[in-house]
Amino acid sequence: MESCILKGRKGRMEEGEERKVVVRRSGRSFRFPDFLTFSFSLSSFLPFLPLFPFLLSSLLLLTSFKPKHDYHVSVTQMQYNASSRSFEVSIRIFTDDLEKALSQSHSKQRFVIKDNDQNDRFVEEYIRKSFVLTDSQKKNTPIKYVGKEQEADATWVYLEIPFQGALNGCKLLNVTLMEVFDDQVNMTNVKFQSEKKTFLFKKGQTSHLL
Repeated sequence: MESCILKGRKGRMEEGEERKVVVRRSGRSFRFPDFLTFSFSLSSFLPFLPLFPFLLSSLLLLTSFKPKHDYHVSVTQMQYNASSRSFEVSIRIFTDDLEKALSQSHSKQRFVIKDNDQNDRFVEEYIRKSFVLTDSQKKNTPIKYVGKEQEADATWVYLEIPFQGALNGCKLLNVTLMEVFDDQVNMTNVKFQSEKKTFLFKKGQTSHLL
């Protein structure tokens, strides 16, 4: 437990005297210079007591406020691993956007996404519908949901897609969050062997031939 001791004289201090506050915490003392010290009395706060509930609620609102982003973009990295014969996919989505999408698809149920939560099955279900790879025979390739991870204001979703053969004739659909935001853009970088391509998915262009 910490204790504060204010040393000094009441009234005007003599020249050369030093007023100081000593804070003792766990047996150690920290001495603050005079310009950091202050004095107060309960009577000085009485005029502000009626405003206390308003000030407290304002403080809580400010500390809990999270500014909204003005753009709606997801970024997907899709890289082929020859040894495992599969695509390793990582999708970066703004967390609040993903929460809104899940809420809309589950009767306005409120979702809070974080690490080690119980929402993986909902995220997996949503991604399976919005991110689809079809082969040259127009058959959907199986997708393995690996998991998700938080990073600041974004969520990383990890997938694995078994794949053999050539990309010719394969098509990728990426409509993630497009049912929520009209201006949603899903940028997808595809690396297959020595070939690299970048695709932009948006309303009016929800799929691309790879």
